[in-house]
Order: sequence, then C-alpha cells, then structure tokens
Amino acid sequence: MKTCKVSKLTRQVTARERLSISSSILFYLYIRALCELKRADEATECFYMMKELGMLPRTETCNDMLSLFLRMDKIQAAWVLYAEMFRLKIDSTVCTFNIMINVLCKEGKLKKAKEFVGHMEGLGFKPSVVTYNTILNGYCLWGNLQGANRVFQGMKGKGVEPDGYTYGSLVSRMCKEGRMKEADDLFEKIIKRGILPDVVMFNALIDGHCANGNVESARLLIKEMDKMKVLPDEVTYNTLMQGHCRAGKVEAAHRILDEMKTRGIKPDHISYNTLISGYSRRGDMKDAFKVRDEMLSIGFNPTRLTYNALIQGLCKKQEGDHAEGLLKEMVSQGITPDDSTYISLIEGIGNVGSWKTNDQ
Repeated sequence: MKTCKVSKLTRQVTARERLSISSSILFYLYIRALCELKRADEATECFYMMKELGMLPRTETCNDMLSLFLRMDKIQAAWVLYAEMFRLKIDSTVCTFNIMINVLCKEGKLKKAKEFVGHMEGLGFKPSVVTYNTILNGYCLWGNLQGANRVFQGMKGKGVEPDGYTYGSLVSRMCKEGRMKEADDLFEKIIKRGILPDVVMFNALIDGHCANGNVESARLLIKEMDKMKVLPDEVTYNTLMQGHCRAGKVEAAHRILDEMKTRGIKPDHISYNTLISGYSRRGDMKDAFKVRDEMLSIGFNPTRLTYNALIQGLCKKQEGDHAEGLLKEMVSQGITPDDSTYISLIEGIGNVGSWKTNDQ
C-alpha cells in the first residue's frame, strides 16, 4: 500500500461523519498496513477508535502493534498496550508473551524476563524455542554468558531443542569475549548435530579470530562456508579485510577485496575505507590514493573516515601541505573534522618540527 493512499485512508477514517466501516477485519488489515509502514501513532489512534466503535481489537492486531513498538524502541507504548489488552480481556498468545519478554530483555530486565516465562506457564502456555532464544540472546547482548548458559541448560531440561539461532547467540557472545576455543568447540558440536550454521554465525567466528590476530583461522572459515554452501556477504569480507589490515597484511586485504568483487559481492564504504586506512597507517600513500580514486570512480563519496585516514597518513609522511589541502576539501564537502582529524594534524606539525631540527 502506497504511503499517499494510506494518508488518504487515514483522513477518511478520522472523519467520523464519513466513517462507514463496520467490519473489524478491515480495521485489522488497516492497522497491519500502518504497522508495516512504521506509522505507530496512526496505528494507536486506529486501535482506540475501534474501542470507541465497540469493536474488540483482535489478538493479531495487538501483536502487530506490540511488534512495531518493539522495533521502534517504544518500550512505554508497548507496556501501555499490553495493559490495555489485559483490561479489555483480549487473549494473549505465545507470540504476545515472546514480544513482551523481548521488551524486558531490551530494557535489561533479564530476571523479570525469566519470571515472565513462569507467568506464561502459569497461564497454561508452553514456552517455545523462540521464548528461550529471546531470553538467551538478551543475556548474550548484555554480556552475561553465564546467564545465557543457564537458559540453554534450562530449555534442554524442559525438552525444548536448541536451534541454529540458539547456538548462534552463544557463539557470537563467546567470540566477543575472545573465548575462541569455546566458540570453535561449540561450532564443531553444531556441525555434528546436523545444524547448518548461517552467515551470521560464520561472521561472528571470523570477527572473533580476526580480533585475536588469527587471520589464517578466519580465512579457513571461508573455505568451510564454501563447503557448506553458505554464501559470504559484504560483512564477511569487510571483517576479513579489517583483520588482515590490523595484522599489517594490506596486500592480502587488497586481494580479499578483489575476491569479493569476483564473487559478485559489491564492496561498500567500509571495504574501501578499510584498505585506505591500512595503506595510510604504513605510509603507503600512493596506494591509499589509488583506492580512494577507485572508490570515487564507482560513485562512493569519501567519508570522514576516508579523509581522516588520508590526513593521518600524509602527516606521518611530513606532507603537511597535502594534508591541509585535504582538510579544506573535507570541509568544502560538508564533512566536519573531528578530534581525530585535528590530532593527526597537530602530530604532523610536531613531526615536521622534529625533522627540521634534525636537518639543522
């Protein structure tokens, strides 16, 4: 449904004297359309209009709205609507509970989220794998791997079989904490259980290995992806490039960019900025500008990160005039310099001063 059509329909529905809708199904479809368009205020207005007309909103309608509020971080609105459902005696479903558990997890109220599962069970609802995954992922996002493991054991104890999302959350948290041995071991167990890892899980492992300086292990994971027919994406390759550049292997990172293009995956700003930063850090400004030129040729405009990397590299090479020219260009493009920009320039001036002293 086009936005203009929805706006027109909004005016028609809001004008009470012209209101001729008698079917709650039409309201349900209309609210769903508003939710898909992320028009939370209009969806809420329509919900209360249904009440005034004596129509009881459907559970599915409420779930659509709760899901929208969650996506838009309208936490208070979600709780108000949930309370309204309870007051109007609109039945909740497992989906309703899962959404509200997710809301609690977003707030960091993990203990209350677990208590909510007990409340759910008390009302005769059996928690699903999504229920447990939501809480487990909440613990992972808030950095509590121990709590996530307790949820993992609890779901197995209840006879709920973990799925790829469950394992993906655990692997991702382990990688973020640098616990790569545990992450690799769990990954092997997943494979043996016949669960196919997705690109998100592979990306987490690649990022973890790169962050720990194990770029060769990260590179081998691409081969594993090929074996399992899991397609890498731009995140996969950008992460690999960043890892190689951090390890000083900029040429290898450039080859990864070429491989990325060969596979039909389009490089983005991150891809090019990673290489520009890599070349600039080691003072190879000729290649840094070559990458910048390629970036421009395919329609990408330089970002603050692009300029900062180039300015930093030029200052290290005592090319202050060139760095100053780039600063002027940066400002003319509407990009505001930040602390990193000025620190590079100040350090560059200091370097020039020390070189002049040495020459004298």
